[in-house]
Amino acid sequence: MFTGIVVEVGKVLAVTDRGDRRITISTDRRQDTIAIGASIACSGVCLTVVEKGTGFGGEPGIGWFAVDVSAETISRTCPAQWLEGAEINLEPALKVGDELGGHIVTGHVDGVGAVAAITPEGASRRIDFFAPADLAPYIASKGSIAINGVSLTVNGITDEADGRARFGINIIPHTAEVTTLGALKVGDPVNLEIDVLARYLKRMQSLEQGA
Repeated sequence: MFTGIVVEVGKVLAVTDRGDRRITISTDRRQDTIAIGASIACSGVCLTVVEKGTGFGGEPGIGWFAVDVSAETISRTCPAQWLEGAEINLEPALKVGDELGGHIVTGHVDGVGAVAAITPEGASRRIDFFAPADLAPYIASKGSIAINGVSLTVNGITDEADGRARFGINIIPHTAEVTTLGALKVGDPVNLEIDVLARYLKRMQSLEQGA
C-alpha cells in the first residue's frame, strides 16, 4: 500500500531478460533501509526488491536495487519506463504510523492514458490527459487519481465522443521538480490508477443495476 507521495526519482541502469525482465534502478536511499522482498512503487507499479547493492558500471557511489517485471505487467503499463535510461518515480511501501499525505494507492495500474495538453497557469501548469473508455466512469471532478504513481486531484473532466474521458490536473512547481511529471510532453503515455473507493463504488452500482 502506498500514498502517491514520491520520495525520489531513480533511473533505469540496466535491463536483462531472465524469462521475466530484470530492471536495475538507481536510488539515493541508504541500502540498510531497503530490504530484499520489500515493495517499492515504480512509477505507480508495485514491485518486489530482489537484489540491491552499491556501485554500478564502475561508479562506486551509485546505490541500486533490482526488480523482476513480468510480461503481463509490461503489457499493461507504459513500455518506455522499462527501458535503460528511463526515469522512474519511486515510493517505498507505507508503514504503520506513516503520514497519509496523498491518498490510498495500491500500486496496481488500471490502464494507460496519454497527455492531451499542457497549459501554463501562473507558476504551475495544467495538464490534461485522455483516459481509456473503461476507466472513464471511475474518474470524477475533485476525486483522486494516481498518475505515474503521483497522487493528484482531478480538477475537471469531460466525456469524449469515442468514450474516453479527458481530465485535467494542476502540477505545482515542487511536484514538477521532484517527479517525472515535469518532463511530460503532449502524447506521452502515463500509468493511471483510479481511486480505490471509486472502484468499489462502481462495482456496487453495477450489482444494484443488475439486481
